Amino acid sequence: MTSIQEDVHYDGGPAKGDLIFNLLLGVTLIGLPFTIGAIVRAVWLRFRITSRRISVTGGWMGKEKTQVVYSQIKEVRSVSRGFGAWGDMVLVLNDGARLEMRSVPSFRETEAYILERMAARSSAPADKPVEGFAA
Repeated sequence: MTSIQEDVHYDGGPAKGDLIFNLLLGVTLIGLPFTIGAIVRAVWLRFRITSRRISVTGGWMGKEKTQVVYSQIKEVRSVSRGFGAWGDMVLVLNDGARLEMRSVPSFRETEAYILERMAARSSAPADKPVEGFAA
């Protein structure tokens, strides 16, 4: 049995700066919900971005896993956080579903990598339609 080679671009958790920033906000009563959210993300959220797919593991106790291949992605939206050190991304899928990725470290490089993979998948030669049948 042979396995298909995947080159790993990023494998790890959310940006450490997000946790540090939100821990500092936690000294105020208003900042406590953000601090708790950052701690939960730091403990249970994991990203794995490879040359073939994007995997996000999260949820309560890290029990939810979502995998998306690049051909399923229609659009990538991102917003900078932490003065550009990290950011949030939303992958809009072909069926209209959305995959949110919060506190992605080096998100500009990651976004460029994802867009590059999407372009490579869309420029791959498609199957030719059979003659006599409309595509």
